[in-house]
Amino acid sequence: MLDFQFIGDPQNAQAMSAYMRNQFPFIGLKSPQRKTQEKPLLQQAKAWDQSQLLDAFAELYAKPEREYQYAALALARKYATRFNFDGIQTLARYVTVKSWWDTVDNLRPIFWIYLQHHYEDMPKVWALFFGQDDFWLRRVAITLQLSAKSETDLHLLTQAIEYDLITDEFFIQKAIGWALRQYARGNAQWVKAFIHAHPELSKLAVREASKHL
Repeated sequence: MLDFQFIGDPQNAQAMSAYMRNQFPFIGLKSPQRKTQEKPLLQQAKAWDQSQLLDAFAELYAKPEREYQYAALALARKYATRFNFDGIQTLARYVTVKSWWDTVDNLRPIFWIYLQHHYEDMPKVWALFFGQDDFWLRRVAITLQLSAKSETDLHLLTQAIEYDLITDEFFIQKAIGWALRQYARGNAQWVKAFIHAHPELSKLAVREASKHL
């Protein structure tokens, strides 16, 4: 059991929950205060191995208040280089737990940090998310390479986008546009050609993708 507890501000809690469509309760800690309060936890974890990190992650994620999920994500991100592929598989399951953009999009960088040290594992990490029933998992398949720049595996990116080309889900279409927009920073011609070759792309995806074209 972790000896860790946030001290919140009830005056902030209601507005913070409302911002997330009242899907999750909040203690009422804004980001700067939360980061200050979680510092002792991150310091304590300096000596932890993968098993201890995953146990702490699970315990924090199980708490009802959203700030504890944020603390779990901060913990995993700070020590992401300690995870092996089994650890990444475990963390990938949390994409479908208490899912919303705030946690899903902060799990993705943890997977990317792992891949920076184990790039040969890109296909099997990507496969954890591609083609899954849960659209949040597929969102990660689309956005997994946001930071890859010239190292982007275009075959995997194309597969992920084409799988959900006509999926009527805002967070999927937004992800498609986001992924294309990021890649366009370094290869605008490829993105222009991709958009031209895929007239089925939604207006939202095209609008997002075209911001740097």
